[in-house]
Amino acid sequence: MPQSAQKSMRIRGRSSRVFGGAISVRSYGGGMDDHAMRRRLADASVGRLATASADARPHVVPCCFVLQVSTVFTAVDAKPKTTSHLQRLRNIEENPAVSLIVDHYEDDWAQLWWVRVDGSARVLREGRDCNAALDLLAAKYEQYRVTRPPGPVIALDIDRWRAWP
Repeated sequence: MPQSAQKSMRIRGRSSRVFGGAISVRSYGGGMDDHAMRRRLADASVGRLATASADARPHVVPCCFVLQVSTVFTAVDAKPKTTSHLQRLRNIEENPAVSLIVDHYEDDWAQLWWVRVDGSARVLREGRDCNAALDLLAAKYEQYRVTRPPGPVIALDIDRWRAWP
């Protein structure tokens, strides 16, 4: 089987333990392995969360996040907002399909890369899972240790990883 086809298969075994279950993994340029994808996502300080309304109108926002096994958590934080009924939350309620992308840019284009995770999102408004996610976010971000996000938390359950190169 060609290597490109192998990377796009649903994988199990060693890689499934790394990613927390059977998922689809693909590196478009062939230059990023599963561990590099996971490390780059986990180490990134900011990502862009993409949601879509029920009528497929896209909405993308930058966000702080944390990766825990095969779930990404991001929270509504204390920064000023125009409303507490945020578009991303409304979109998730209507259409739970979401993506998160992190990337790196340099003028030396040989150094460019991106990692995208796709999956299904849920909104955690209270309870043990919500508090645990907020604790994970506070462990990653100093700002969240100083001012804990009021929430809610978005949990993105990953079912597909994509990367370039």
